[in-house]
Amino acid sequence: MYHISFKINYGILDSLLGDRLQFPSLLSTIPNEKTQDMAISHLLSHLGWTWVGILTRDDDLGETVGQRLKEKIEIDGGCVAFLRKVHFHYSQPKINEIVDVIKKSTATVIVVYCEETHMKPLLEALSAQRVTSKVWIFCLGFSFTVGFFVNESWRLLNGSIGLVPHNGRMPGFGDFLSRMHPFTYQNDFLMKIFWEKVFGCKWAENGSLQSTPPEDLNLERLCTGAEFLEPLVPSLFELEDLSFTFQAYIAVYAFAFALQDLLSCTDQKALSSADSACAIYSLQNLHPWKVLQQLRNVHNYTPGGEEVLFERSGEIPAMFDIMNLQIFADENYKLIRIGRFDTRAAQEKILLNTSAIVWRQEYKEIPRSVCSENCQAGHREVSIEGQPACCFQCVPCPSGKITNENNPTLCRKCPEDQWPNENQDQCLPRQPQFLSFEETMGVALAAAAIIFSLLTLSILAIFRKYSETPVVKANNRNLSYLLLMALTLCFLSALVFIGHPVRVTCLLRQTIFGTTFSITVSCMLAKTVTVIIAFKSTKPNMLGKKLGSKVTSFIVLFCPLVQVLICIIWLASSPPFPEFNMKSKSDKIVIECNEGSPLFFYCMLGYLGVLATVSFIVAFLARKLPDSFNEGKFITFSMFVFLSVWLCFIPAYLSAEGKYIVAVEIFSILASSAGLLSCLFFPKCYIIIFRPDMNTKQYVRGKQASTAN
Repeated sequence: MYHISFKINYGILDSLLGDRLQFPSLLSTIPNEKTQDMAISHLLSHLGWTWVGILTRDDDLGETVGQRLKEKIEIDGGCVAFLRKVHFHYSQPKINEIVDVIKKSTATVIVVYCEETHMKPLLEALSAQRVTSKVWIFCLGFSFTVGFFVNESWRLLNGSIGLVPHNGRMPGFGDFLSRMHPFTYQNDFLMKIFWEKVFGCKWAENGSLQSTPPEDLNLERLCTGAEFLEPLVPSLFELEDLSFTFQAYIAVYAFAFALQDLLSCTDQKALSSADSACAIYSLQNLHPWKVLQQLRNVHNYTPGGEEVLFERSGEIPAMFDIMNLQIFADENYKLIRIGRFDTRAAQEKILLNTSAIVWRQEYKEIPRSVCSENCQAGHREVSIEGQPACCFQCVPCPSGKITNENNPTLCRKCPEDQWPNENQDQCLPRQPQFLSFEETMGVALAAAAIIFSLLTLSILAIFRKYSETPVVKANNRNLSYLLLMALTLCFLSALVFIGHPVRVTCLLRQTIFGTTFSITVSCMLAKTVTVIIAFKSTKPNMLGKKLGSKVTSFIVLFCPLVQVLICIIWLASSPPFPEFNMKSKSDKIVIECNEGSPLFFYCMLGYLGVLATVSFIVAFLARKLPDSFNEGKFITFSMFVFLSVWLCFIPAYLSAEGKYIVAVEIFSILASSAGLLSCLFFPKCYIIIFRPDMNTKQYVRGKQASTAN
């Protein structure tokens, strides 16, 4: 038999054996420890365990694998609460020290990276101190053997999860074990030893197989070969866990497939071009390198349907079965397969049936093992100095920012057209806001504007109807008509401010407001000047009237013209335009008119203020003149109301936001116009309608005469 110098490993986990430079002729059917680290880290992540402890055996290899597993867990977003070494040679004080670490740790899950011999004294100490709430994760090197542990410490392992090499179907294997017999394998001396151990008997000293028992009863019971092996097979060979046996099974099949391919030349791809004749290959002339080369290219399936192939690393694709240890009240146990880890999976490498897991009695569902609980919506994670990344405190997000599950450490701003919801965990579309005709405030202001404008027109109609009466004719009748029409336009100008701002309304609203109010205030100034000229003039009466008429016309025409020029220059250089204001309100998009040039806007308001102030001063100086019906006093009081309203407007306008800026301006327009209308015309209307006895020449002249005397 030709010796072939290569090996297929089916049980050694050391990752150093995966080095192809040092071990080019070593293949493996079992994944190395690095792959096992990956599987454990995926398992922890899948179950949401980010805060775990690690126990590893006290030697150089244990130190290496412990640190490597710790690094892998941290790379995948987890944290290690503690990393401790254990060994069956440890003294009791040292064991108690490790128990204290486990007891004080808030980590519920502990990963065990050592054999059961090293864990035995530690489990007994944990049982003695009643540390029973931990969940254990065991690696491949740990074996669940019920008789190895005392009952108290054995029950600590209930609900544990362990990794084992993948165990697939091996058709006929159970029958093969049942048919094993020394008569069948007479040249296998191990078979005789096995038989003696199983049945507690002894073969004859000459080594021959006896078919009948000896006559000398003082001798040990001799093996007869009639013992019945089949009933003992399930418990004897632990058929529930044949994971390492299956890896040997795969190794044998891999070698068999390679030999079959070489001898039958079915895999032409693996053969060199120089081998033109397949028939030259036989068991006598096969070279080790040729078998190894063909073994690397094997890709076939076992009778059970399991895939057999080696990757470039020299290992088969990594697969682990995930087992759950379930211990029953009678101390019997089962290892239940609850999932698997498969590196061949395109996306989710862990497949786990969590509903099949039986946890310790303390837990009704998947246990939690985290250093800090997840922050509530609207909060972000802030790391604690000197603590691992998994330990943090929760801090509320600033206003206008949110957190979500994708990145709980960072509060992010919503897009400009969105705003945070109440929980600050998602962004919602921002609602447009403007002073609308459909809302209560808009309807109320529009109704007030229309009512006051109709009231003004009614007064104008009254004045026209009684235009020849002394009350209407006093103090320039035509000027009163113009003032009433200007006030009507002032009231109606408020309607342009209500509704969705568009380019036309933005251009008109301030210019109409500024022009109509400049006409109104100019009329008030002209009325005051008319009173002064009428009672201070030393000229004959007709000449005084002509002079007063010219001054009045000049004021009414020139003063508004200045305002019109300001508005024309404003519209030509930097006109107002509709704008979406994203900054005023976090939950709304304020649709408003940008005034274009704040300078011209304030120039327009400032000019109105100058006109109103001049009119108030002139009226105040003329308040004691002996005119009919206290006209000078009424003008003074009306201008005082006008100025008061607009002085209050300035701070209210500057402090308001969104649609309330427009509402403040509309209210100021209505209030100031209503003040002029009521103070100046309501007393005259009262006399015209309710006191016609006072609306006579005799009364007017009598009052003037008495006042002059």
